[in-house]
Amino acid sequence: MDTSSVTSQQIRLEPSEAPALAALCGQFDDHLKQIEQRLDVTISRRGELFEISGEDSDRVAATKMLLQSIYREALAQKEITKETVHLYLQESAIEALSKGKAENGQVVIKTRKAFIKPKGKNQQGYVQEIRKNDINFGVGPAGTGKTYLAVACAVEALEADRVERIMLVRPAVEAGEKLGFLPGDLSQKIDPYLRPLYDALYEMLGFELVDKLIEKNVIEIAPLAFMRGRTLNNSFIILDESQNTTREQMKMFLTRIGFGSTAVITGDRTQVDLPRGTNSGLAHALHVLDNVKGISMTHFDSSDVVRHPLVQRIVEAYDKFDEEAEAERKEKEAQRRAEREAQQQNEQGQ
Repeated sequence: MDTSSVTSQQIRLEPSEAPALAALCGQFDDHLKQIEQRLDVTISRRGELFEISGEDSDRVAATKMLLQSIYREALAQKEITKETVHLYLQESAIEALSKGKAENGQVVIKTRKAFIKPKGKNQQGYVQEIRKNDINFGVGPAGTGKTYLAVACAVEALEADRVERIMLVRPAVEAGEKLGFLPGDLSQKIDPYLRPLYDALYEMLGFELVDKLIEKNVIEIAPLAFMRGRTLNNSFIILDESQNTTREQMKMFLTRIGFGSTAVITGDRTQVDLPRGTNSGLAHALHVLDNVKGISMTHFDSSDVVRHPLVQRIVEAYDKFDEEAEAERKEKEAQRRAEREAQQQNEQGQ
């Protein structure tokens, strides 16, 4: 590191509490090393006094605010794990931090058993749009929190009496597995596919309450096929895996929305399991409804992934492969076109 271009900042974390400082730093300072490696800075510490140095002044400033944010979590006696630090280090969140955006005024979702803080600009904007609009699309790769945050918003709305029930909907499309071999009726067959939604509900409401609400139909879980002919008023409806809807199914779903209802449609356009040649209803809806007032569309990318760091790299690798394959396809197509034109010119010349 060129010392002539190094920027340094000091920060004193107060109130000074040894357990919170230990939680922030991690065993053998593992958390500090994780931050240093990701942001290319150096962190030295004496008690509650931290000194951050690096060649990029924005990253130094971002690290300072990052340490303050994580320390607040530690003071609240929340467990600080490598995963916690990773979430704070998400590229979108760091981008906001490096521009001097503090956590004050951050969007939060409060439910009976959970306090959820969306990470980064896209997640926060997504929650704000869900609160403002009746129909909302959340589109992007796995692990970006689009479904989890939708469930959190639904639970928050139910507990605040803004809606009377929550509906979780999914198209009954086989993702390589055969539904026919599963026991029960169509609703029971699709149950395993809705497990991520159940898990989110259990986390936010608790097992017993979720089961009671399902018994009372306050929480309803249904295959998309069961939506035909219904009008849903005062409901919070989540259509998950919407890339596996057809155009007709998507139109049918969107026209079920009644008064006082909010709908969130989540999906990943790169993971379509429809039969070959069938157009995705999600891609079609995003094009058709692009400028319709009252409908929001939030597009997530790999920088919003909040799972294991490898998930982000996997998403980026697949995106790069798809881009290269598309460029190669276009190049071959252009080459074939040029060969056809040359052949036509030769034939005309003869």
